[in-house]
Amino acid sequence: MLADIQPSLQELLDKAGGIWGIVIEDLTTGEQLVWNEQRPFYAASLIKVPIMAAVFAEVYNGNRSFADTCLLRQEDLVGGAGVLQHMTPGTAFTLWDLTTLMIIQSDNTATNILIDLLGKERIRQMIQQLGMTNSQFHHKLMIVPAKAEGSNEVSAAGMAALFRQLSKGQILSYHSCQQMIAILKKQQLRDCLPYYLPEPDHPVIGGLPLWELANKTGMVRHIQHDVGILYLGQHAILIAMLSQNVEARLARETIGRTGKLLFDHYRQS
Repeated sequence: MLADIQPSLQELLDKAGGIWGIVIEDLTTGEQLVWNEQRPFYAASLIKVPIMAAVFAEVYNGNRSFADTCLLRQEDLVGGAGVLQHMTPGTAFTLWDLTTLMIIQSDNTATNILIDLLGKERIRQMIQQLGMTNSQFHHKLMIVPAKAEGSNEVSAAGMAALFRQLSKGQILSYHSCQQMIAILKKQQLRDCLPYYLPEPDHPVIGGLPLWELANKTGMVRHIQHDVGILYLGQHAILIAMLSQNVEARLARETIGRTGKLLFDHYRQS
């Protein structure tokens, strides 16, 4: 049972200190472990997942095509994660490319282009439609106005609601959810939940991987998050871990140790 790991997880959290918001859920049985799941945290790059859902909604409703292109402008370039900030202004990128870069490289420039394309209100509507409790969107990434109306925030419960619906094909369409999960599985930022896991690749070409993870990280000063679905054999485990006021290295280690704790638990079951 999932409850069997609670003492070990509590020990990890006590060692790390700080503030944590957590939802861990066996998506097959519905069993959960939760800590401060409704507490809002600064979203950092976790806000990019509902933005992805809003992009897919535009395509699903026929308002856009993933083949549509946007020109990269000098004024779009912002720092932080991602490669677009190093690309040549005037280059055209498809909506699919921008969405993929926003997730797998956490590209802030791609994110801001998509925010301009969608509009803030459309993203807010998507957050509400997804039932993301204690979650809100107000500003672009790496650009916070001097008179910002609020901060981008999410809760562990809100992120869990999003990923749970993705896992069950309940956002837009089954195919849309398949595509979004496939993008999340290509995540290149792997220094949290999967950090202590063994190599996933099968030694024989074409063999099934030992595990897969569809996840999205988020990090700024004093903030470290990772949310995803760990696929292990016939098991699918939703893990939402949000942290604040934990030293960055220790926060990443705690999230990674939790991933390994769950991996070991489900490998034995």
